[in-house]
Amino acid sequence: MEFNDSLSIGMDDLSRTDDIEIPDMLPMMAVRDVVIFNYMIIPLFVGRPGSIEAVNEALNNDKLLMLVTQRDATKDDPGPDDLYSVGMVCMIMRTLKLPDGRLKVLVQAMSKARVSDYLRTDPSYQVKVEVIEDEEAGDVDVEVEAMMRTVREQTEKIMSLRGILSADLMMIINNIEDPGRLADLIGSNLRLKIPESQAILEETNPIQRLKLVNNLLSKELEVSTVQAKIQNEAKEEMSKSQREYILREQLHALQKELGDGDDRSQEIDELEQKLRKTKMPKPIRKEARKQLRRMEMMHPDSSEATIIRTYIDWILDVPWKKGTKDFLDLIRAKEILDEDHYGLDRVKERILEFLAVRKLNRSTKGPILCFVGPPGVGKTSLGQSIARAMGRKFHRISLGGMKDEAEIRGHRRTYIGAMPGRIVQGLKTVKSNNPVFMMDEVDKVGADYRGDPSSALLEVLDPEQNFEFSDHYLNMPLDLSKVMFITTANMADTIPGPLLDRMEVIRLSGYTLEEKLVIANRYLLPRQIGENGIKKSQLKITDTTLTRIITHYTQEAGLRNLEREISKICRKVARKIAEGGKGPYSVSTRNLDKYLGPPKTIPESEIETLDQPGLVTGLAWTEVGGEILHIEVNLMPGKGKLILTGQLGEVMKESAQAALTYCRSRSTDLNVEKDFFDQTDIHVHVPAGAIPKDGPSAGITIATALYSAISGRKVRRDLAMTGEVTLRGRVLPIGGLKEKALAALRVGIPNVIIPEQNQKELVEIPEDIRRRMKFHPVKDMDEVIGRAFQKTEKAKRRKIRRAAA
Repeated sequence: MEFNDSLSIGMDDLSRTDDIEIPDMLPMMAVRDVVIFNYMIIPLFVGRPGSIEAVNEALNNDKLLMLVTQRDATKDDPGPDDLYSVGMVCMIMRTLKLPDGRLKVLVQAMSKARVSDYLRTDPSYQVKVEVIEDEEAGDVDVEVEAMMRTVREQTEKIMSLRGILSADLMMIINNIEDPGRLADLIGSNLRLKIPESQAILEETNPIQRLKLVNNLLSKELEVSTVQAKIQNEAKEEMSKSQREYILREQLHALQKELGDGDDRSQEIDELEQKLRKTKMPKPIRKEARKQLRRMEMMHPDSSEATIIRTYIDWILDVPWKKGTKDFLDLIRAKEILDEDHYGLDRVKERILEFLAVRKLNRSTKGPILCFVGPPGVGKTSLGQSIARAMGRKFHRISLGGMKDEAEIRGHRRTYIGAMPGRIVQGLKTVKSNNPVFMMDEVDKVGADYRGDPSSALLEVLDPEQNFEFSDHYLNMPLDLSKVMFITTANMADTIPGPLLDRMEVIRLSGYTLEEKLVIANRYLLPRQIGENGIKKSQLKITDTTLTRIITHYTQEAGLRNLEREISKICRKVARKIAEGGKGPYSVSTRNLDKYLGPPKTIPESEIETLDQPGLVTGLAWTEVGGEILHIEVNLMPGKGKLILTGQLGEVMKESAQAALTYCRSRSTDLNVEKDFFDQTDIHVHVPAGAIPKDGPSAGITIATALYSAISGRKVRRDLAMTGEVTLRGRVLPIGGLKEKALAALRVGIPNVIIPEQNQKELVEIPEDIRRRMKFHPVKDMDEVIGRAFQKTEKAKRRKIRRAAA
């Protein structure tokens, strides 16, 4: 490998040996990155085997060597086509062998020559050369003299701009009167491209060669001027930065002397160190550094500095790229879910499906689930169990009563006290970017002049948008796509439609008596024993006692009141033990009232109900679960009025009007006089008058009660019903079938009349409930009437047969 270690050249007229005869055949060596001109003395480093062979061959003969320049400097083994044909015959003046095997050779240019033929290419080049003689310059006229002066001035300016101006070199340049030699000297000192230098070398007319150098000098002068300008600007900017640095150091020194500089510097250094260690996207890191520089220039007591400091702390505390590793063992996850919750198979199945997909596709987005169900059925605790099964952090926020959009999106950073929204705060709390994030009471979000939080939640709960969630305080995109959002609600009707559309709704109905008994034994009782500081051996509660607590002291779809009653028993036992009692204490149905007082509710099966016409049991859905609805109808002489009492809503009033119209259309079947409805007032009452009631699902119940009262026939007491009725007697579908079925089961009613269109929903009811109950699908009121009076009519016929016998 050959290159010149310096572009400096030497002019040595004394070393010019014109009387040396140049032979026709010479060894040749290729050089790169340099074009050698006449009168140059230049050192070269020789490393390629062929080049070393050529140097040794020249040294063994007359020390003459043909040097040509490579067209492409990157080729280590150039061929004839890769070399320029015009080069320089040089004399080897001195050689030095280096420790690494290379040669350092000092050569002097002797004469310009052209390679006319390649005689040998291996192991080194041997070529046939033709010496090239320059044309005669002739007399130097005014134009040539002017051009020579211009060349000298431009050369001086360029060297001055580059900072390499040498008085000795300028003296040599000014003393040269030959245009060709001046062109060669200046051309060898310019940092020209290889093709441009080669063009100067190949030009044999001295005047044309000088013109070519003059043109290149003009172009180089423009480039050097712009380069010098850029360097000066950079130097000024660097000087400004150095000046600011020195002033800042002086300021720090003064603050240190005053005793208030150490804490400030230490604070900045700590933030810098924390910023380097925290993983975050590049744009966010850039913004954090910018704010840190602003803070550094401010007075620590200024309000703006306080705002920026808080902002930087939030940026550093948000887990931009910090998360937990998902636990993807499906068998273990199922064990954890079963361990924490009894039942709820549909929810558990959905979580295991997500884990299965996550195991096969790690880039899948987190699901957005909405648990809808009455209070106390385990919606929130189920979220905690999901987080434990997945190995994720858990965070919960309550949306109930929230009316300010800033609670979700955060406050804008325009005043002291501004903070990010609850989403960012939650991520900071759990220190993970992929937690299970539970939002309770999403159905109770409000809105006022401060904005609509439910609209802000659209961005949070939309997988197509939340990968770039924008918090007003941070004002930078935050990726929420890895978060698993779970919302809870007591009823889906009050959730805004666009928000509900973005969530996967999973309904959680209430528990049966048997399920409550298992949960009480497995979870509630052990937890309350531990929380109240007593031992398991000190309290004994039988299943019979727990069953009585469920049936006589609670009436709910969930478990909260049941746990309160168990806690009440544990507290009384704890007091006895604290007062010196030893126990164990046994709670049975006989002494239960000593711990809990008299029963708070009485099951329907234990209530003596009136067996009269006009009494029908209906089923209703409320946000706390299913409920029993008693409909009472009484007739009295009057003017055909329909009286409705019991705080009925508009929909129930319309259902009563439709039911009465149906009954009037069946006057023939009822065997009543034509003017019966004009001379009779009908009073429909729904007990528990203090509680407002509304909804269409009591239509067939009211119609059946009217039919029973008018016909004088009694309705089966082991039957409940639900469904909407039309004027023509068609039975329309209803909602909340599972909750209503559980309500009937709680009070011991095994038969339920349901609309035929709801029959497909029976598969969602647990199998053990379907085994213990009988559902009667109906299409119209005629079928309802047939099933409602069926048992009564059979009993009446049996009574007649017994009397006849």
